[in-house]
Amino acid sequence: MPETTEESEFHNGHQPQAEPEPESKAESQPESKTEPGPENKPEEALTLEPVVTCADPNTKEEDKESSIQSNDAAKPSSTDQNARPQLRKDEGNRTFTMRELLTEFKSDEEEAGSPYSRESTQSQSNQNSAAMELVSSVTGADEEGQSRQRVLVYAAKRYAAALEKNPEDFDALYNWALVLQESADNVSPDSTSPSKDDLLEEACKKYDNATRLCPTLHDAFYNWAIAISDRAKMHGRTKEAEELWEQATKNYEKAVQLNWNSPQALNNWGLALQELSAIVSAREKQKIVKTAISKFRAAIRLQFDFHRAIYNLGTVLYALAEDSVQTGTTNPKEMSSNELYSQSAIYIAAAHALKPNYSVYSSALKLVHSMLPLPHLKDGYLTAPPVGNTFPPHSDWKRTEFFLNQEALQQVIKVEQKQVSRSLSGRIVDAGNTDKKAIRVDIPDIISVSASADLTLPPGAGLCINTTSGQVFLVADSWESLDGWLDALRLVYTIYARGKTDVLAGIIAS
Repeated sequence: MPETTEESEFHNGHQPQAEPEPESKAESQPESKTEPGPENKPEEALTLEPVVTCADPNTKEEDKESSIQSNDAAKPSSTDQNARPQLRKDEGNRTFTMRELLTEFKSDEEEAGSPYSRESTQSQSNQNSAAMELVSSVTGADEEGQSRQRVLVYAAKRYAAALEKNPEDFDALYNWALVLQESADNVSPDSTSPSKDDLLEEACKKYDNATRLCPTLHDAFYNWAIAISDRAKMHGRTKEAEELWEQATKNYEKAVQLNWNSPQALNNWGLALQELSAIVSAREKQKIVKTAISKFRAAIRLQFDFHRAIYNLGTVLYALAEDSVQTGTTNPKEMSSNELYSQSAIYIAAAHALKPNYSVYSSALKLVHSMLPLPHLKDGYLTAPPVGNTFPPHSDWKRTEFFLNQEALQQVIKVEQKQVSRSLSGRIVDAGNTDKKAIRVDIPDIISVSASADLTLPPGAGLCINTTSGQVFLVADSWESLDGWLDALRLVYTIYARGKTDVLAGIIAS
């Protein structure tokens, strides 16, 4: 289910590989190199490709899934720049124009002399010459690429001039790094002089210098991580690639520390970790994969409809299930492979419901559809109080089965081995017990869902569902199980709020 475009490629070995949506280079769904369609080989392990996050949701799905964010929030440049060019790496369909590059430039090129010494400016000039030569030697693969490159060369010259006047102009360094990174995408696939790696390496040097001068430049850390990730992809499964992926994860971490409210950075961080997990030793792999899961989950909780991260979370869970099956290891304290497969299918189904026309998600769903607890999206056990009594004595709480579909979270009451409250599922109802009460939370009535630390609840992982009719408290068997219920409820509500309930209903009814 991997994307077959130039998205950042994140392979999880046998994991399902999801295709990334148009987004910034290091974003979205778990990116993996596209492999022969697993749906055509059911006997083989599924491979879902991760999807990269992109700042532009309208980017073509075949484009790269990594976007370069311009440093809009940075401090005003010391070179009197009024606006920074926004060079995006949105899946090939880049929004980059001459106007974007030139609006920041002043016409007064003959400004007062630099306060820096002749030796300092000469040193800066020498440092810039190699980078300038690289940018100037890129020709572009077609007429559009050639035109684009002329703009980039012009911009590079202006940034070089700004740095000769003020070697500590971090804005100029940052923007020049963007130009180098954009030029790398303009290099012909078969070009060796300059190579894409040479341009990206030079861009990384500029980002390094910019962040040394301004350690709070979060966009620089983010785009630097994207450049490093692109370099890592060109080095396969080598030790050098491992070191590059480790560096990329550190830069994403720094970007998130400086700007915590960035689902794209969290998603790309998860993708980089997912890629790193495919290179490291088996002993380290599980820990890294679990960290990747936490990053995708954090991205989703910042933006509930962030379908790329939703899909990527599904692919990494699938890969974890595959590993569990292949190694034959089972840990009673952890989710079984069947539970992991089911969880994976939930996220992939949700991503498809949110973006039904995206072929990557459609293909992935075909592979995991049978892993859903049809005709429901999710089912499992929760400890619940008697209906109508929110806080009864602990002895009155009972561990019972629940299921979730596009309409509601429904408790299943069993009487004499007969299921009597499955009306939503279409199963036979025991007419003699239809008056038996069961907990039901309709999706449109949900206001919020959250973990609960209420001390009056029985032992376990507390769940609070705030509805228009009041609060409903339940207890999951473990905190890991709780995460699954929280995400599923939020996703189903988000699908309802986006008007895609019919799509989800079609998935679980088929």
